[in-house]
Amino acid sequence: MSTPTSRAKTRWELAGPANLGYGRHFADLVDRGADVAGEARLADALVPRGARVIDIGSGMGRVAAALTDRGHDVVATEPDPALRAQSRATYADLEVLPHDALALDPAEVGTFDLAVLVGNVMIFLAEGTERSVLARVGDLLVPTGRALVGFHLQPVKAGSRTYPADEFVADAESVGLRVVHRFGSYELHEPVDDYAVWVLARD
Repeated sequence: MSTPTSRAKTRWELAGPANLGYGRHFADLVDRGADVAGEARLADALVPRGARVIDIGSGMGRVAAALTDRGHDVVATEPDPALRAQSRATYADLEVLPHDALALDPAEVGTFDLAVLVGNVMIFLAEGTERSVLARVGDLLVPTGRALVGFHLQPVKAGSRTYPADEFVADAESVGLRVVHRFGSYELHEPVDDYAVWVLARD
């Protein structure tokens, strides 16, 4: 797996201790039996059974684990060591690669029917890397593949950015991706001003 020798720190990394507890919060919800699989249900509906799925920024593993349970071939990748540790503690059988999106080489990991970037991944990227990340997502998709992307359009946690819908669409289109759908939730509500769920495809 290729790993850059130097790179700009992500907004998540720069926030440091301010984001501690994120993984534990979701682990507590899992322990209480709460429904934490909303994103996974939509992802599952976008692909046939047994699809290849990559979960980029898999966090504490809840989406990747749910998709694995639904019969998909899932690759999870999470650069934050604390979140990987939480993932191991909650989902011991889920293997998680320690790489960010730009370190994922299609020649090594292959290509996928679906790429998942949920949990506000896009608003915590390193400054100025949004188009590079979206381009890499496109590289990781089979010709008919799609990407499921979800994030708040306004900052919600320390370090996150404002990412207006029109800017995101322009960034996606600039690297050969097009918007197939935009929703306001993972239950396919109509678009709203504060949160966006996107389904993207290659041009």
